[in-house]
Amino acid sequence: MAGHSKWANIKHRKGAQDKKRAKVFTRILKEIHIAVKEGNDTDPDTNPKLRLAIQNAKGANIPKDTIKRAIHKASGADSENYENVSYEGYLPHGVAVFVEASTGNIQRTVANVRSVFNRSGGSLGTNGSLEFIFDHKGVFTLSRKELGERNREELELQLIEAGAEEVEKTEELWVITTAFEDFGPFQNKLENLGIETRSSELERIPNSTVTLKLDEARKILEAIDRFEEDDDVQNVFHNLEMTDELEIALQSEDD
Repeated sequence: MAGHSKWANIKHRKGAQDKKRAKVFTRILKEIHIAVKEGNDTDPDTNPKLRLAIQNAKGANIPKDTIKRAIHKASGADSENYENVSYEGYLPHGVAVFVEASTGNIQRTVANVRSVFNRSGGSLGTNGSLEFIFDHKGVFTLSRKELGERNREELELQLIEAGAEEVEKTEELWVITTAFEDFGPFQNKLENLGIETRSSELERIPNSTVTLKLDEARKILEAIDRFEEDDDVQNVFHNLEMTDELEIALQSEDD
């Protein structure tokens, strides 16, 4: 159940983002911007954070010219400075929410985040209040096609030796979870193996979930969508259990 919950929550979030392609582009291009500014380096060979952001951009099919423009813009003296911030709180029925944002105006961002909590019947909490609910993990998504003709059993053993805690497999993907401190070394291992990721991110994985009735769960997901619609918000993590009933309902809406 725990593994299913982790993958289902990640899958829902990424699925929602896939529907909002412009939002995905904005989020990843901002990651590139921040990587250039923080590292003061436009060379991905010497700026690991930028290299990772570029890989995620490629995984999202962002054009090379768009990536180059983002790097050039970020290196300009008049480019905007972003600050990474996070917010924690609860939505109705005890659903915990962790919001990560990158902003040039913290007052605006915290006001917007608080507004979504309040409008949804929830409340913004203090930083650190949800540490016991979410584990900070590395999550690597690999396309089965990218694995090519490799011996899958041998590869999985190599990945486990490199720090993989879980390897969840679907028809199209391998989703690999690592400890937070193993994120960088595991990324290096994939590079050494010549494997490009579809995405490589630090996720907040819930270690316990809340199961709700369908109508209650829908309202929670509507609130999650409102968080994600904010331009400053990069990621939203929650511990709502993505039940089979809820998955089917969401799928029917997509169709």
